[in-house]
Amino acid sequence: MRHLRLIAAVAMLWAGLGTWSPATAGEFATKDDAVALVKQAIAHVAEVGMDTASKEFMDHNSQWIDRDLYLVVVDMKGVRQVHGQNPKLIGKSYEDAVDVNGKEYGKEVMQIANGPGSSWVSFMFKDPLTGKILPKENYVQRAGGYIFLAGVYTR
Repeated sequence: MRHLRLIAAVAMLWAGLGTWSPATAGEFATKDDAVALVKQAIAHVAEVGMDTASKEFMDHNSQWIDRDLYLVVVDMKGVRQVHGQNPKLIGKSYEDAVDVNGKEYGKEVMQIANGPGSSWVSFMFKDPLTGKILPKENYVQRAGGYIFLAGVYTR
């Protein structure tokens, strides 16, 4: 019975996200795009598992990386499992992440994950499209033992 409820919940989530299409968006991702990507990723992990999903999340020819929008997935110990732009960061601590201004945004993400479970975090980060350091806002959501993040750059 519990298994059926999980399947039904995932199906409802997929149905609700069915209208999201990164290809229809503008030149840069929006906050709505980031939230939708995180929710779609959570549903995908529930369906196929993290081992399969993590490879897909880092494939630059997939739906999971679009314009300046990509996923970061961190386990509850604070270790990166996915980074859609820099696979060299896999296995490294996210909790220690500090921006160019010294803001410890990794600690803030872990506080959200261990507290309310979802929120936004602001910091400075390199835009993959322009190479410039820009203000970035990451949507953070805890689900299934992981912390899912996707963010947008303020231009």
